[in-house]
Amino acid sequence: MADTQPALDRNRINALMAAVAERQDVDSYEALYKYFVPKVRSYMFRIGGDRIQAEEMAQEAMLSVWRKANQFDPERGAASTWIYTIARNVRIDALRRGPRPDFDPNDPSFVPDDTPAADIAFDKEQDAERLRLAMASLKPDEVKALRMSFFEDMAHPAIAASLGIPIGTVKSRIRNACLKLRNILRDE
Repeated sequence: MADTQPALDRNRINALMAAVAERQDVDSYEALYKYFVPKVRSYMFRIGGDRIQAEEMAQEAMLSVWRKANQFDPERGAASTWIYTIARNVRIDALRRGPRPDFDPNDPSFVPDDTPAADIAFDKEQDAERLRLAMASLKPDEVKALRMSFFEDMAHPAIAASLGIPIGTVKSRIRNACLKLRNILRDE
């Protein structure tokens, strides 16, 4: 893709920049844009990245030229130097934002330990023992209904069919057992 834009001299570029800075003159910006975008895009491509990234960064740089035109000072340097400095800063910002590493669920820092902490294991052991003792005070038919519901994850109709009792009886046994357990465990 050949650069078909006629060369602009420094005075003409400075005049265009002044028009953009002072009046936000769209025609002047368009002339700058058409002249500098191919150059900035090539610069971005040369300093690294693919063509799509180079195009996006060139667009972003030229947008910054539009927004910051009033900051350009011809006494401090050429407009082309100022525009390439903006482009370089856009590139640096893109590198800083850069691609974030993908989340690796097998990263050791994200995988939970196989063994719980000693205090947590001790508390769980005590809770389990309290529950075993409390369940020992229940009627055998209530324990059986509770085990099937909570430990075997069976639905109430399946429990009723397995025990050969009405579903209402299953629900009553489970509810009564839960109430008794709550009272026993609360009193401890």
